[in-house]
Amino acid sequence: MSSLPAVLRDLQAEIEGYAREFGLQYFTQLFEPVDYRQMCEIASYGGFPVRYPHWRFGMEYDHMMKSHTYGLSKIYELVINTDPCYAYLLEGNSLVDQKLVMAHVYGHNDFFKNNNFFAHTDRRMIDVMANNASRVRRYMDRHGVAAVEAFIDVCLSIDNLIDPWWPFRRAQQRESARAITEPEPPPAEEPGRLQHSRGYLDRYINPPEFIEAQREKRKKEEEARKRKLPQRPERDVLGFLMKHAPIESWEADILGIIREEAYYFLPQMQTKIMNEGWASYWHSRIMTTRALRDDEVVDYADAASGVMAMAPGQLNPYKIGIELFRHIERRWDKGRFGKEWDECDELVERDRWDRALGLGMKKIFEVRKLYNDVTFLDEYFTLDFCREQKFFTVKENRRTGRREIEGREFAKIKARILQQLTNFGQPFIYVVDANYLNRSELLLGHRHEGVDLQMEYARDTLRNLERIWRRPVSLLTVLDEKPKRIRFDGSEISVADEREAFRV
Repeated sequence: MSSLPAVLRDLQAEIEGYAREFGLQYFTQLFEPVDYRQMCEIASYGGFPVRYPHWRFGMEYDHMMKSHTYGLSKIYELVINTDPCYAYLLEGNSLVDQKLVMAHVYGHNDFFKNNNFFAHTDRRMIDVMANNASRVRRYMDRHGVAAVEAFIDVCLSIDNLIDPWWPFRRAQQRESARAITEPEPPPAEEPGRLQHSRGYLDRYINPPEFIEAQREKRKKEEEARKRKLPQRPERDVLGFLMKHAPIESWEADILGIIREEAYYFLPQMQTKIMNEGWASYWHSRIMTTRALRDDEVVDYADAASGVMAMAPGQLNPYKIGIELFRHIERRWDKGRFGKEWDECDELVERDRWDRALGLGMKKIFEVRKLYNDVTFLDEYFTLDFCREQKFFTVKENRRTGRREIEGREFAKIKARILQQLTNFGQPFIYVVDANYLNRSELLLGHRHEGVDLQMEYARDTLRNLERIWRRPVSLLTVLDEKPKRIRFDGSEISVADEREAFRV
Protein backbone atom coordinates (compact mmCIF):
# COMPACT_ATOMS: atom_id res chain seq x y z
CA MET A 1 0.00 0.00 0.00
CA SER A 2 1.32 3.43 -0.95
CA SER A 3 2.60 5.59 1.92
CA LEU A 4 2.34 8.80 -0.11
CA PRO A 5 0.28 11.66 1.31
CA ALA A 6 -2.87 12.51 -0.63
CA VAL A 7 -1.35 15.47 -2.46
CA LEU A 8 1.53 13.37 -3.79
CA ARG A 9 -0.81 10.53 -4.75
CA ASP A 10 -2.79 13.00 -6.84
CA LEU A 11 0.40 14.26 -8.43
CA GLN A 12 1.49 10.72 -9.26
CA ALA A 13 -1.86 9.95 -10.89
CA GLU A 14 -1.57 13.13 -12.95
CA ILE A 15 2.02 12.49 -14.11
CA GLU A 16 1.34 8.82 -14.82
CA GLY A 17 -1.58 9.85 -17.02
CA TYR A 18 0.70 12.12 -19.05
CA ALA A 19 3.33 9.37 -19.35
CA ARG A 20 0.71 6.94 -20.63
CA GLU A 21 -0.60 9.58 -23.04
CA PHE A 22 2.87 9.99 -24.59
CA GLY A 23 3.24 6.23 -25.07
CA LEU A 24 5.68 5.35 -22.29
CA GLN A 25 5.57 1.72 -21.19
CA TYR A 26 6.63 1.10 -17.62
CA PHE A 27 6.53 -1.26 -14.67
CA THR A 28 4.18 -0.52 -11.79
CA GLN A 29 5.67 2.55 -10.13
CA LEU A 30 5.92 2.86 -6.34
CA PHE A 31 7.09 6.07 -4.67
CA GLU A 32 8.34 6.30 -1.09
CA PRO A 33 8.90 9.69 0.64
CA VAL A 34 12.08 9.87 2.76
CA ASP A 35 14.03 12.57 4.57
CA TYR A 36 17.53 13.49 3.42
CA ARG A 37 19.30 11.29 5.95
CA GLN A 38 17.30 8.28 4.76
CA MET A 39 17.90 9.25 1.13
CA CYS A 40 21.67 9.30 1.70
CA GLU A 41 21.50 5.97 3.49
CA ILE A 42 19.62 4.33 0.62
CA ALA A 43 21.85 5.96 -2.01
CA SER A 44 25.01 4.77 -0.24
CA TYR A 45 23.77 1.20 -0.72
CA GLY A 46 23.20 1.80 -4.44
CA GLY A 47 19.43 2.01 -3.88
CA PHE A 48 19.26 -1.29 -1.98
CA PRO A 49 19.35 -0.83 1.80
CA VAL A 50 19.09 -4.63 2.17
CA ARG A 51 22.63 -5.18 0.77
CA TYR A 52 25.42 -6.95 2.66
CA PRO A 53 27.18 -5.01 5.46
CA HIS A 54 30.46 -3.38 4.55
CA TRP A 55 32.41 -0.32 5.69
CA ARG A 56 32.36 1.16 2.16
CA PHE A 57 28.63 1.93 2.42
CA GLY A 58 29.18 3.84 5.65
CA MET A 59 31.99 5.83 4.06
CA GLU A 60 29.78 6.78 1.09
CA TYR A 61 26.96 7.76 3.44
CA ASP A 62 29.29 10.04 5.39
CA HIS A 63 30.53 11.64 2.17
CA MET A 64 26.98 12.29 0.91
CA MET A 65 25.84 13.78 4.19
CA LYS A 66 28.84 16.13 4.38
CA SER A 67 28.39 17.14 0.76
CA HIS A 68 24.76 18.01 1.46
CA THR A 69 25.59 19.82 4.72
CA TYR A 70 28.12 22.06 2.97
CA GLY A 71 25.74 22.73 0.07
CA LEU A 72 27.87 20.93 -2.53
CA SER A 73 25.20 18.53 -3.81
CA LYS A 74 21.61 17.45 -3.43
CA ILE A 75 19.87 14.16 -4.27
CA TYR A 76 16.45 14.91 -5.74
CA GLU A 77 15.40 11.35 -6.48
CA LEU A 78 16.54 7.76 -6.50
CA VAL A 79 15.03 5.07 -8.71
CA ILE A 80 16.02 1.41 -9.04
CA ASN A 81 15.56 -1.16 -11.80
CA THR A 82 13.03 -3.60 -10.33
CA ASP A 83 9.49 -4.80 -11.02
CA PRO A 84 7.63 -3.07 -9.47
CA CYS A 85 9.90 -0.06 -9.89
CA TYR A 86 10.78 1.65 -6.59
CA ALA A 87 11.64 5.34 -6.36
CA TYR A 88 12.26 7.62 -3.40
CA LEU A 89 11.03 11.20 -3.10
CA LEU A 90 12.79 13.71 -0.89
CA GLU A 91 10.57 15.19 1.77
CA GLY A 92 10.62 18.97 1.80
CA ASN A 93 10.86 19.33 -1.98
CA SER A 94 8.42 21.79 -3.49
CA LEU A 95 5.48 20.43 -5.47
CA VAL A 96 7.20 21.62 -8.66
CA ASP A 97 10.27 19.55 -7.78
CA GLN A 98 8.10 16.54 -6.93
CA LYS A 99 6.30 16.73 -10.27
CA LEU A 100 9.60 17.07 -12.11
CA VAL A 101 11.06 14.10 -10.24
CA MET A 102 8.01 11.92 -10.90
CA ALA A 103 8.11 12.70 -14.62
CA HIS A 104 11.85 11.94 -14.63
CA VAL A 105 11.27 8.63 -12.84
CA TYR A 106 8.66 7.49 -15.35
CA GLY A 107 11.23 8.11 -18.07
CA HIS A 108 13.73 5.89 -16.23
CA ASN A 109 11.06 3.26 -15.64
CA ASP A 110 10.26 3.11 -19.36
CA PHE A 111 13.96 2.84 -20.18
CA PHE A 112 14.51 0.01 -17.66
CA LYS A 113 11.64 -1.97 -19.12
CA ASN A 114 12.37 -1.51 -22.82
CA ASN A 115 16.10 -1.05 -23.40
CA ASN A 116 17.70 -4.27 -24.65
CA PHE A 117 20.69 -3.97 -22.33
CA PHE A 118 18.38 -4.26 -19.30
CA ALA A 119 16.52 -7.25 -20.75
CA HIS A 120 18.64 -9.82 -18.89
CA THR A 121 18.69 -8.14 -15.48
CA ASP A 122 16.95 -9.71 -12.49
CA ARG A 123 13.87 -7.58 -11.73
CA ARG A 124 13.63 -9.16 -8.25
CA MET A 125 17.07 -7.98 -7.22
CA ILE A 126 15.81 -6.67 -3.87
CA ASP A 127 15.08 -10.23 -2.76
CA VAL A 128 18.37 -11.50 -4.22
CA MET A 129 20.40 -8.87 -2.38
CA ALA A 130 18.59 -9.56 0.88
CA ASN A 131 19.49 -13.25 0.54
CA ASN A 132 23.08 -12.34 -0.31
CA ALA A 133 23.28 -10.15 2.79
CA SER A 134 22.05 -13.02 4.98
CA ARG A 135 24.78 -15.30 3.66
CA VAL A 136 27.49 -12.65 4.18
CA ARG A 137 26.35 -12.12 7.79
CA ARG A 138 26.55 -15.87 8.43
CA TYR A 139 30.11 -15.90 7.07
CA MET A 140 30.97 -12.98 9.34
CA ASP A 141 29.62 -14.86 12.34
CA ARG A 142 31.60 -17.94 11.36
CA HIS A 143 34.92 -16.47 10.13
CA GLY A 144 34.98 -13.02 11.71
CA VAL A 145 33.98 -9.61 10.44
CA ALA A 146 37.55 -8.52 9.68
CA ALA A 147 38.36 -11.56 7.52
CA VAL A 148 35.15 -11.35 5.50
CA GLU A 149 35.35 -7.57 5.00
CA ALA A 150 38.99 -7.87 3.93
CA PHE A 151 38.05 -10.43 1.29
CA ILE A 152 35.13 -8.27 0.11
CA ASP A 153 37.64 -5.40 -0.26
CA VAL A 154 39.70 -7.57 -2.59
CA CYS A 155 36.67 -8.61 -4.64
CA LEU A 156 35.36 -5.05 -4.97
CA SER A 157 38.73 -3.87 -6.26
CA ILE A 158 38.37 -6.14 -9.32
CA ASP A 159 34.59 -6.12 -9.80
CA ASN A 160 35.06 -4.37 -13.16
CA LEU A 161 36.81 -7.45 -14.62
CA ILE A 162 33.65 -8.93 -16.13
CA ASP A 163 32.45 -9.57 -19.68
CA PRO A 164 29.79 -7.05 -20.80
CA TRP A 165 28.49 -9.51 -23.41
CA TRP A 166 28.23 -12.53 -21.13
CA PRO A 167 24.50 -11.96 -20.30
CA PHE A 168 23.67 -12.02 -24.02
CA ARG A 169 25.72 -15.17 -24.66
CA ARG A 170 24.05 -16.87 -21.71
CA ALA A 171 20.63 -16.00 -23.16
CA GLN A 172 21.69 -17.37 -26.56
CA GLN A 173 22.93 -20.58 -24.96
CA ARG A 174 19.58 -21.03 -23.24
CA GLU A 175 17.79 -20.52 -26.55
CA SER A 176 20.12 -22.98 -28.26
CA ALA A 177 19.42 -25.56 -25.56
CA ARG A 178 15.73 -25.35 -26.38
CA ALA A 179 16.30 -25.57 -30.13
CA ILE A 180 16.28 -28.79 -32.17
CA THR A 181 19.69 -30.45 -32.30
CA GLU A 182 21.44 -29.68 -35.56
CA PRO A 183 22.82 -32.52 -37.72
CA GLU A 184 26.43 -33.48 -37.09
CA PRO A 185 28.94 -31.76 -39.36
CA PRO A 186 30.64 -33.90 -42.04
CA PRO A 187 33.93 -35.52 -41.01
CA ALA A 188 36.97 -33.35 -41.49
CA GLU A 189 39.43 -34.14 -44.26
CA GLU A 190 42.55 -36.08 -43.41
CA PRO A 191 45.22 -33.70 -42.07
CA GLY A 192 47.95 -32.92 -44.59
CA ARG A 193 46.34 -34.88 -47.44
CA LEU A 194 46.93 -33.35 -50.86
CA GLN A 195 43.94 -33.34 -53.25
CA HIS A 196 44.42 -34.83 -56.74
CA SER A 197 42.43 -36.61 -59.45
CA ARG A 198 44.63 -39.69 -60.10
CA GLY A 199 43.77 -42.38 -57.59
CA TYR A 200 46.64 -44.72 -58.50
CA LEU A 201 49.15 -42.02 -57.47
CA ASP A 202 47.65 -41.49 -54.02
CA ARG A 203 50.10 -43.78 -52.19
CA TYR A 204 52.99 -41.76 -53.65
CA ILE A 205 51.48 -38.29 -53.23
CA ASN A 206 50.09 -39.03 -49.75
CA PRO A 207 52.34 -41.69 -48.16
CA PRO A 208 50.53 -43.56 -45.34
CA GLU A 209 53.32 -42.87 -42.84
CA PHE A 210 53.11 -39.11 -43.57
CA ILE A 211 49.32 -39.08 -43.17
CA GLU A 212 49.62 -41.01 -39.90
CA ALA A 213 52.22 -38.57 -38.60
CA GLN A 214 49.98 -35.62 -39.48
CA ARG A 215 47.04 -37.32 -37.77
CA GLU A 216 49.06 -37.82 -34.59
CA LYS A 217 50.26 -34.22 -34.71
CA ARG A 218 46.72 -32.88 -35.00
CA LYS A 219 45.57 -35.20 -32.20
CA LYS A 220 48.29 -33.91 -29.86
CA GLU A 221 47.52 -30.30 -30.72
CA GLU A 222 43.82 -30.90 -30.02
CA GLU A 223 44.59 -32.60 -26.70
CA ALA A 224 46.93 -29.74 -25.72
CA ARG A 225 44.24 -27.22 -26.64
CA LYS A 226 41.68 -29.05 -24.51
CA ARG A 227 44.08 -29.19 -21.57
CA LYS A 228 44.77 -25.46 -21.78
CA LEU A 229 42.73 -23.47 -19.31
CA PRO A 230 41.01 -21.43 -20.58
CA GLN A 231 40.90 -22.79 -24.14
CA ARG A 232 40.57 -19.23 -25.47
CA PRO A 233 41.08 -15.83 -23.77
CA GLU A 234 38.40 -15.35 -21.09
CA ARG A 235 37.19 -11.84 -20.38
CA ASP A 236 34.96 -12.76 -17.43
CA VAL A 237 37.86 -12.79 -14.98
CA LEU A 238 35.59 -12.90 -11.91
CA GLY A 239 33.67 -15.89 -13.28
CA PHE A 240 36.92 -17.70 -14.07
CA LEU A 241 38.33 -17.08 -10.59
CA MET A 242 35.09 -18.19 -8.97
CA LYS A 243 35.33 -21.57 -10.75
CA HIS A 244 39.06 -22.24 -10.75
CA ALA A 245 40.80 -20.25 -8.00
CA PRO A 246 42.00 -22.34 -5.02
CA ILE A 247 39.85 -20.51 -2.48
CA GLU A 248 37.51 -21.71 0.23
CA SER A 249 33.83 -22.26 -0.50
CA TRP A 250 32.70 -19.16 1.44
CA GLU A 251 35.20 -17.03 -0.47
CA ALA A 252 33.95 -18.39 -3.78
CA ASP A 253 30.40 -17.62 -2.70
CA ILE A 254 31.27 -14.01 -1.80
CA LEU A 255 33.12 -13.62 -5.10
CA GLY A 256 29.97 -14.89 -6.81
CA ILE A 257 27.84 -12.35 -4.92
CA ILE A 258 30.10 -9.47 -6.00
CA ARG A 259 30.04 -10.75 -9.59
CA GLU A 260 26.25 -11.12 -9.59
CA GLU A 261 25.76 -7.56 -8.38
CA ALA A 262 28.36 -6.26 -10.85
CA TYR A 263 26.38 -7.76 -13.72
CA TYR A 264 23.16 -6.28 -12.34
CA PHE A 265 24.61 -2.75 -12.27
CA LEU A 266 26.43 -3.20 -15.60
CA PRO A 267 23.58 -1.94 -17.89
CA GLN A 268 23.30 1.24 -15.84
CA MET A 269 26.97 1.92 -16.54
CA GLN A 270 26.56 1.05 -20.22
CA THR A 271 23.59 3.42 -20.70
CA LYS A 272 24.22 6.32 -18.30
CA ILE A 273 23.96 9.02 -21.00
CA MET A 274 20.99 7.41 -22.74
CA ASN A 275 19.12 6.63 -19.53
CA GLU A 276 19.50 10.09 -18.02
CA GLY A 277 18.91 11.73 -21.39
CA TRP A 278 15.70 9.77 -21.95
CA ALA A 279 14.38 10.55 -18.45
CA SER A 280 15.32 14.24 -18.88
CA TYR A 281 13.66 14.37 -22.29
CA TRP A 282 10.39 13.12 -20.81
CA HIS A 283 10.41 15.25 -17.67
CA SER A 284 11.00 18.27 -19.92
CA ARG A 285 8.26 17.21 -22.35
CA ILE A 286 5.70 16.40 -19.67
CA MET A 287 6.39 19.48 -17.57
CA THR A 288 6.52 22.06 -20.36
CA THR A 289 3.55 20.76 -22.34
CA ARG A 290 1.24 19.32 -19.67
CA ALA A 291 2.04 19.55 -15.96
CA LEU A 292 3.52 23.01 -15.45
CA ARG A 293 1.37 25.91 -14.23
CA ASP A 294 2.22 29.52 -15.06
CA ASP A 295 3.32 30.34 -11.53
CA GLU A 296 5.72 27.35 -11.48
CA VAL A 297 7.77 28.21 -14.57
CA VAL A 298 10.59 30.05 -12.77
CA ASP A 299 10.99 27.38 -10.07
CA TYR A 300 11.04 24.65 -12.72
CA ALA A 301 13.60 26.51 -14.85
CA ASP A 302 15.83 27.04 -11.80
CA ALA A 303 15.82 23.33 -10.90
CA ALA A 304 16.27 22.13 -14.50
CA SER A 305 19.11 24.53 -15.29
CA GLY A 306 21.13 23.25 -12.34
CA VAL A 307 20.86 19.68 -13.59
CA MET A 308 21.75 20.54 -17.20
CA ALA A 309 24.81 22.71 -16.52
CA MET A 310 28.02 21.34 -18.05
CA ALA A 311 31.51 22.57 -17.21
CA PRO A 312 34.29 22.71 -19.85
CA GLY A 313 36.00 19.37 -20.35
CA GLN A 314 33.28 17.42 -18.55
CA LEU A 315 30.48 15.21 -19.86
CA ASN A 316 27.10 15.83 -18.25
CA PRO A 317 25.02 12.75 -19.18
CA TYR A 318 21.76 14.64 -18.60
CA LYS A 319 22.71 17.44 -21.00
CA ILE A 320 24.30 15.34 -23.75
CA GLY A 321 21.55 12.72 -23.59
CA ILE A 322 18.58 15.07 -23.78
CA GLU A 323 20.10 17.22 -26.53
CA LEU A 324 21.01 14.20 -28.63
CA PHE A 325 17.50 12.73 -28.35
CA ARG A 326 16.07 16.11 -29.36
CA HIS A 327 18.52 16.30 -32.27
CA ILE A 328 17.51 12.83 -33.49
CA GLU A 329 13.83 13.74 -33.22
CA ARG A 330 14.33 16.91 -35.30
CA ARG A 331 16.36 15.06 -37.93
CA TRP A 332 13.76 12.36 -38.47
CA ASP A 333 10.90 14.85 -38.37
CA LYS A 334 12.59 16.83 -41.18
CA GLY A 335 13.92 13.82 -43.09
CA ARG A 336 17.57 14.68 -42.49
CA PHE A 337 18.84 11.15 -42.98
CA GLY A 338 19.47 8.70 -45.79
CA LYS A 339 21.59 8.72 -48.94
CA GLU A 340 20.23 11.97 -50.38
CA TRP A 341 20.88 13.89 -47.13
CA ASP A 342 24.39 12.45 -46.73
CA GLU A 343 25.35 13.45 -50.27
CA CYS A 344 24.06 17.02 -49.95
CA ASP A 345 27.04 19.41 -49.74
CA GLU A 346 25.20 22.73 -50.02
CA LEU A 347 25.15 24.36 -46.58
CA VAL A 348 22.17 26.59 -47.37
CA GLU A 349 20.15 23.67 -48.68
CA ARG A 350 21.03 21.54 -45.66
CA ASP A 351 20.00 24.37 -43.36
CA ARG A 352 16.60 24.65 -45.09
CA TRP A 353 16.09 20.89 -45.47
CA ASP A 354 12.64 19.83 -44.24
CA ARG A 355 10.76 16.89 -45.76
CA ALA A 356 8.11 17.10 -43.01
CA LEU A 357 8.18 13.32 -42.44
CA GLY A 358 7.19 13.49 -38.76
CA LEU A 359 9.12 10.32 -37.90
CA GLY A 360 11.03 11.78 -34.95
CA MET A 361 8.99 10.32 -32.10
CA LYS A 362 8.99 6.84 -33.63
CA LYS A 363 12.74 7.05 -34.15
CA ILE A 364 13.67 8.05 -30.60
CA PHE A 365 11.57 5.20 -29.19
CA GLU A 366 13.47 2.85 -31.50
CA VAL A 367 16.83 4.30 -30.40
CA ARG A 368 15.82 4.00 -26.74
CA LYS A 369 15.33 0.26 -27.25
CA LEU A 370 18.37 -0.77 -29.28
CA TYR A 371 21.43 1.23 -28.22
CA ASN A 372 23.89 1.72 -25.40
CA ASP A 373 26.00 4.84 -24.82
CA VAL A 374 28.88 3.83 -27.10
CA THR A 375 26.72 2.82 -30.05
CA PHE A 376 24.36 5.74 -29.40
CA LEU A 377 27.08 8.37 -29.71
CA ASP A 378 28.96 6.52 -32.41
CA GLU A 379 25.84 6.50 -34.60
CA TYR A 380 24.20 9.83 -33.80
CA PHE A 381 26.95 12.18 -32.58
CA THR A 382 27.27 13.96 -35.92
CA LEU A 383 29.23 16.94 -37.15
CA ASP A 384 26.03 19.01 -37.15
CA PHE A 385 25.28 18.08 -33.54
CA CYS A 386 28.88 18.79 -32.51
CA ARG A 387 28.73 22.28 -34.02
CA GLU A 388 25.24 22.95 -32.70
CA GLN A 389 26.29 22.15 -29.13
CA LYS A 390 29.66 23.92 -29.48
CA PHE A 391 31.84 20.98 -28.36
CA PHE A 392 35.61 21.42 -28.14
CA THR A 393 38.64 19.62 -26.78
CA VAL A 394 40.74 20.92 -23.90
CA LYS A 395 44.28 20.32 -22.74
CA GLU A 396 46.41 21.47 -19.84
CA ASN A 397 48.81 24.32 -20.41
CA ARG A 398 52.07 23.07 -18.92
CA ARG A 399 53.32 26.60 -18.34
CA THR A 400 50.29 27.91 -16.42
CA GLY A 401 48.77 24.61 -15.24
CA ARG A 402 45.35 25.73 -16.52
CA ARG A 403 43.08 23.85 -18.91
CA GLU A 404 42.63 25.63 -22.21
CA ILE A 405 40.69 25.06 -25.43
CA GLU A 406 42.73 22.88 -27.75
CA GLY A 407 40.51 22.88 -30.83
CA ARG A 408 37.14 22.08 -32.41
CA GLU A 409 38.14 19.26 -34.75
CA PHE A 410 35.10 16.96 -34.96
CA ALA A 411 37.00 13.67 -35.41
CA LYS A 412 39.17 14.33 -32.35
CA ILE A 413 36.20 15.42 -30.21
CA LYS A 414 34.19 12.31 -31.05
CA ALA A 415 37.17 10.00 -30.63
CA ARG A 416 37.87 11.36 -27.12
CA ILE A 417 34.25 10.98 -26.05
CA LEU A 418 34.06 7.40 -27.34
CA GLN A 419 37.39 6.58 -25.71
CA GLN A 420 36.01 7.71 -22.34
CA LEU A 421 32.91 5.56 -22.80
CA THR A 422 34.37 2.38 -24.31
CA ASN A 423 34.56 -0.22 -21.56
CA PHE A 424 33.78 2.74 -19.21
CA GLY A 425 37.26 4.08 -19.85
CA GLN A 426 38.80 1.00 -18.22
CA PRO A 427 41.35 -1.40 -19.77
CA PHE A 428 40.36 -4.64 -21.51
CA ILE A 429 41.78 -7.50 -19.40
CA TYR A 430 41.59 -11.21 -20.26
CA VAL A 431 42.61 -14.50 -18.67
CA VAL A 432 45.12 -16.06 -21.06
CA ASP A 433 46.54 -19.06 -19.19
CA ALA A 434 45.87 -20.55 -15.75
CA ASN A 435 49.00 -22.72 -15.89
CA TYR A 436 51.55 -20.28 -17.21
CA LEU A 437 55.02 -21.82 -17.69
CA ASN A 438 53.52 -25.03 -16.27
CA ARG A 439 53.75 -23.54 -12.76
CA SER A 440 50.04 -22.90 -12.03
CA GLU A 441 50.67 -19.19 -12.39
CA LEU A 442 47.89 -16.98 -13.73
CA LEU A 443 48.63 -15.09 -16.95
CA LEU A 444 46.45 -12.16 -17.97
CA GLY A 445 46.48 -10.14 -21.15
CA HIS A 446 45.79 -6.45 -21.72
CA ARG A 447 44.37 -5.43 -25.10
CA HIS A 448 46.29 -2.25 -25.71
CA GLU A 449 44.12 0.52 -27.17
CA GLY A 450 46.79 3.20 -27.49
CA VAL A 451 46.79 4.12 -23.80
CA ASP A 452 49.28 2.55 -21.38
CA LEU A 453 48.11 1.10 -18.08
CA GLN A 454 48.53 3.23 -14.98
CA MET A 455 51.14 1.29 -13.08
CA GLU A 456 49.74 2.19 -9.66
CA TYR A 457 46.40 0.57 -10.50
CA ALA A 458 48.07 -2.35 -12.30
CA ARG A 459 50.15 -3.16 -9.21
CA ASP A 460 47.16 -3.05 -6.86
CA THR A 461 45.10 -5.20 -9.21
CA LEU A 462 47.83 -7.84 -9.48
CA ARG A 463 48.23 -7.90 -5.69
CA ASN A 464 44.52 -8.51 -5.18
CA LEU A 465 44.39 -11.13 -7.92
CA GLU A 466 47.33 -12.92 -6.28
CA ARG A 467 45.36 -12.88 -3.00
CA ILE A 468 42.61 -14.86 -4.75
CA TRP A 469 44.74 -17.05 -7.06
CA ARG A 470 47.36 -17.71 -4.34
CA ARG A 471 50.07 -18.11 -6.93
CA PRO A 472 52.07 -15.50 -8.89
CA VAL A 473 50.06 -13.46 -11.37
CA SER A 474 51.44 -11.92 -14.57
CA LEU A 475 50.01 -9.40 -17.02
CA LEU A 476 51.08 -8.97 -20.64
CA THR A 477 50.80 -5.37 -21.80
CA VAL A 478 52.56 -2.62 -23.73
CA LEU A 479 54.41 0.19 -21.96
CA ASP A 480 56.09 3.01 -23.87
CA GLU A 481 55.40 1.08 -27.11
CA LYS A 482 57.33 -1.96 -25.87
CA PRO A 483 55.78 -5.32 -24.90
CA LYS A 484 56.14 -5.96 -21.18
CA ARG A 485 55.18 -8.57 -18.61
CA ILE A 486 54.26 -7.25 -15.17
CA ARG A 487 54.45 -9.92 -12.48
CA PHE A 488 53.58 -10.08 -8.80
CA ASP A 489 54.93 -13.12 -6.97
CA GLY A 490 53.38 -12.40 -3.56
CA SER A 491 56.16 -10.14 -2.33
CA GLU A 492 57.30 -7.78 -5.08
CA ILE A 493 56.35 -6.41 -8.49
CA SER A 494 58.66 -6.97 -11.47
CA VAL A 495 58.48 -5.66 -15.03
CA ALA A 496 60.26 -7.54 -17.83
CA ASP A 497 60.39 -7.47 -21.63
CA GLU A 498 57.95 -9.92 -23.18
CA ARG A 499 57.60 -10.68 -26.89
CA GLU A 500 54.31 -12.48 -26.41
CA ALA A 501 52.59 -9.27 -25.30
CA PHE A 502 51.81 -8.53 -28.95
CA ARG A 503 50.01 -11.85 -29.35
CA VAL A 504 47.25 -11.05 -26.83
